Amino acid sequence: MNYRHAFHAGNFADLQKHAILLALLEALKAQTPTLSVIDTHAGAGGYDLGGEMARRSGEAEAGIFRLIESGDAPAVFAPLIARFRAMNGGQDGPLYPGSPLLIAGGLRRDDRYTACELRDDDFDLLRRSLAPYAFAQASKADGFETAAARAGRGGRAFVLIDPPFERPDDYGRIVGVTRDVLARDPDAVLAIWTPLKDLETFDAFIRALETVTDDALVAEVRLRPLLDPMKMNGSAMVMVGAPASIEPAVAAATEWIVQRLGQKGGSARIWRTKAA
Repeated sequence: MNYRHAFHAGNFADLQKHAILLALLEALKAQTPTLSVIDTHAGAGGYDLGGEMARRSGEAEAGIFRLIESGDAPAVFAPLIARFRAMNGGQDGPLYPGSPLLIAGGLRRDDRYTACELRDDDFDLLRRSLAPYAFAQASKADGFETAAARAGRGGRAFVLIDPPFERPDDYGRIVGVTRDVLARDPDAVLAIWTPLKDLETFDAFIRALETVTDDALVAEVRLRPLLDPMKMNGSAMVMVGAPASIEPAVAAATEWIVQRLGQKGGSARIWRTKAA
């Protein structure tokens, strides 16, 4: 998969990921005095949906702009819509906030945020995006290694893992870093985004993840049946250590996306591994 996020910014997967991310942040802030957030694959910080890459894919038109136009979006999407409009001066404009701006804009003064990005061009944009936030650091470093090293070093760890899945070992590294983070901070929460292309790959990942944790909340957006592994047929958020209070918001976001943006035969699945 050639995954340059500027092609995909604001698409259906971003709607699920970012709505859940913001809901998780609010739930964790209510529980925890101080958070240490590590974003393993942060990207550029924000994206121009009017740019060449976004226009070429057209995915935002079937994502954030469909959400805005719908008029029936559940409350879980309200914070994302508000951030999107704020970035565009109160309008439904062409700029879309990536996870770095969403996270930095939602944290408190005593929280800490480390955003990792290895691409030179995206890192330069990321650094500029985070410059106004004294508690946020752009790090040109391997995100998996950074998450493992920083967990347990002050503040409850919250790790967002959203790799491009261009490397064959990405799934294995996710399982490894989950194990390492939980060993250093048993109260850590991890939010893992994955594409859904075929059921065999996803099931193998979940089975491997179950060897290091027995409690993950899984939310699957299946836009269409998982029959063609050459297509991105959906996406999933896998949340380790997620509080039970987050489940209604997760279900609302996931189900709305399938109902309003999916195709015939699409489905939403929300389940916990410990109940499997």
